[in-house]
Amino acid sequence: VICDSLEDHVSGVGAKCPLGYFPCGNVTKCLPQRLHCNGEDDCGNRADEDNCEDNNGWSLQFDKHYTKDKYNKLKSLYAFQTKTPECLAGAVPGECTCQGLEIFCDAAKMHAVPSVSSNITIMSLQRNLLRKLSADIFQKYQDLKNLYLQNNKIRAVSERAFKGLYNLTKLYLSNNKISTLKPGVFEDLHRLEWLIIENNRINRISPLTFYGLKSLILLEMMNNSLARLPDKPLCQYMPRLNWLDLEGNHIHHVRNITFISCNTLTVLVMRQNKISSLNENSFSSLQMLDELDLASNKIESLPPYIFKDLKELSQLNLSYNPIKKIQIDQFDFLIKLKSLSLEGIEIANIQRRMFRPLRNLSHIYFKKFQYCGYAPHVRSCKPNTDGISSLENLLASIIQRVFVWVVSAITCFGNIFVICMRPYIRSENKLHAISIMSLCCADCLMGIYLFVIGAFDLKYRGEYNKHAQLWMDSIHCQLVGSLAILSTEVSVLLLTYLTLEKYICIVYPFRCLKPRKCRTISILVLIWIIGFAVAFIPLSNKEFFRNYYGTNGVCFPLHSEQSESSGSQIYSVVIFLGVNLAAFIIIVFSYGSMFYSVHQTAIMATEIRNHIKKEMILAKRFFFIVFTDALCWIPIFILKLLSLLQVEIPGTITSWVVIFILPINSALNPLLYTLTTRPFKEMIHQVWYNYRQRRSKRGKGSQKTYGPSFIWVEMWPMHEITPKVTKPVLCTDSSDASVTTQSTRLNSYM
Repeated sequence: VICDSLEDHVSGVGAKCPLGYFPCGNVTKCLPQRLHCNGEDDCGNRADEDNCEDNNGWSLQFDKHYTKDKYNKLKSLYAFQTKTPECLAGAVPGECTCQGLEIFCDAAKMHAVPSVSSNITIMSLQRNLLRKLSADIFQKYQDLKNLYLQNNKIRAVSERAFKGLYNLTKLYLSNNKISTLKPGVFEDLHRLEWLIIENNRINRISPLTFYGLKSLILLEMMNNSLARLPDKPLCQYMPRLNWLDLEGNHIHHVRNITFISCNTLTVLVMRQNKISSLNENSFSSLQMLDELDLASNKIESLPPYIFKDLKELSQLNLSYNPIKKIQIDQFDFLIKLKSLSLEGIEIANIQRRMFRPLRNLSHIYFKKFQYCGYAPHVRSCKPNTDGISSLENLLASIIQRVFVWVVSAITCFGNIFVICMRPYIRSENKLHAISIMSLCCADCLMGIYLFVIGAFDLKYRGEYNKHAQLWMDSIHCQLVGSLAILSTEVSVLLLTYLTLEKYICIVYPFRCLKPRKCRTISILVLIWIIGFAVAFIPLSNKEFFRNYYGTNGVCFPLHSEQSESSGSQIYSVVIFLGVNLAAFIIIVFSYGSMFYSVHQTAIMATEIRNHIKKEMILAKRFFFIVFTDALCWIPIFILKLLSLLQVEIPGTITSWVVIFILPINSALNPLLYTLTTRPFKEMIHQVWYNYRQRRSKRGKGSQKTYGPSFIWVEMWPMHEITPKVTKPVLCTDSSDASVTTQSTRLNSYM
């Protein structure tokens, strides 16, 4: 797209692009938002893939404050090591190693701090068995700069444990069992810059806990047991604190006074707590704050002006909070914001006005890719797809777009062919044929559903994001989804009915009453009524079910999300893990019982070899029927169960299930119940025989006409049936009579 200057544009070097388009570096070419940062070189000079990484917030601050300093220290350390590889600390325990003035006693199974030379600068006691840090235990090591005490079993820390460590700059206490830190415990650590206390059991802190830490820059308290923050200024004795990480605690509230003295704070991480409420002035003193991470809490509402003083904020993460509504002007004050994360949040009142003031925003993250249309001026918007659809297409993958037509054609053609051919297949059991035709009608609806999805994919090709939300909210999507559920449920119920009918007449042959036409038609009508009810009930009450079918582009309610109403979740569980799972269990049990019954009867029969052959053929057919049911439904049951356990399910899996796995039964049922049965094969054989007869130049009068058997055997292939099957059989004992009866029943219902 070659762009001219427009009123609302994004400027680049050599290009002025309309809203929603961004320049390709220094060439006069613009590409839409969806083609930037998608992993492909669409510009031709890779300009659309440059600067796509989100390095705002803590990573930028870390590089700014620590990387250069760390590099200089490593450089001087390397120079020191090359000059002094020998130990300068005198005698050290045999379990330890020494290099220069550094002592390493890692994984030495020590129960106490070893006594070594007082001039050491680094002491590492990681992965030992220390349980307590006693008073004055490090007092003589006044030159110590780094102290590593991670991965011990420390429970108690004396308030005088770190006395005398005036030059200590880094203290690591991670992965211990510390529950309390007494006031003044760090009193002598005036030069301490890093304090790492993550993965402990600390349940309470106060400003006095950090008394003396006037040089502290980084405080890491991730994964402790803090339930509340102090009602006093937390940073009162940490005037240089730059980075505070409180992730993974149990904090419920953030009060106005807590951070009032944290004027130098640039990174504040409070994700994965239990914060349910924020005050208007909770962060008003953090005017230097560069990153604020409040993700994965329980925040339901944001005060209107909570971000008004955060003029320097470049990264804000509010993802995975149950926020009900976001104010239209919520982000107006964040003039320097570059990265905004709103993943997992359903923004019912979303509109462009929310994000328009954020002119410096370069990265934005939503729950749904459809929301990207409301932030067209942001170059990188994620996600690009939900696994099913993408910004460009209703069906994201080319494989999906091709196979939706292939599967639709196979399903429709196979079932329509059977519906048209069944009346011409002479069978002893006409009622069974009616049931099979009803099953084909239900399965054909699945093909129509896939055809409609494919048609709308063609309609929205290349610009789906413009129509995505309207499509999922439309009556067309609701009706298409209802059609899929109608097909699925009627097919499941019909297969269950057919299976139970066979089960009763094969396992209990003398109790089986011949089905009457009125009863069969009544059952079929009832099944269709139930199917219509199941499919269309979610459309009857929008408040209770919400947008039941419009949760994805293919309009199929396969799995629940936390944002769904409780009504939708319960209804979906009842259908998929209630009705359908029960039907699947009945089918598996019935076919297993049928095969066992025939097998046991064959053992008692006189013609054992003949029955063994029939058993093998019977077993193969039963296996394929149960296997296709399992192939279709077990993945769906697993997905539904995982969704109930709140396991995140990639949308790609959902799309494969809907397009490839769900229609398996609909596509294969004609093959299993008609096209591989003997009546159909014999009809084809007869048609072919008559065709050859007409073309034959020999005397037609002397030729015998081909006629079908008196009894149509639909269970076994034609070449396996001996002439004895079609002749009257005189039974000499009850076991032979049972076999004959079961064969006749089996022939009638399969």
